[in-house]
Amino acid sequence: MPIIKSAKKAARQAKKRTEHNVEIKKEIKAAVKAFKTAPDAKTLAAAQAEYDKAVKKDLLKKNTASRRKAQLYAFAKEKGVKLA
Repeated sequence: MPIIKSAKKAARQAKKRTEHNVEIKKEIKAAVKAFKTAPDAKTLAAAQAEYDKAVKKDLLKKNTASRRKAQLYAFAKEKGVKLA
């Protein structure tokens, strides 16, 4: 356990940020799962929006999110989803 006051605060901050990041990642996984179970344009847009939010919050790198969104799009194309 940290002894110094600033180290204690840093530990609290790290714990809080970790919980927040885990929550965002769960939302991403849920959106992707919803898309894969019922592939349509609406669920695809929702899943891609979750990736965009993660990039905006610096949880994922831009290229990682872009790659994963492209994989979702390829899956949608394979399933014959009509995009607006």
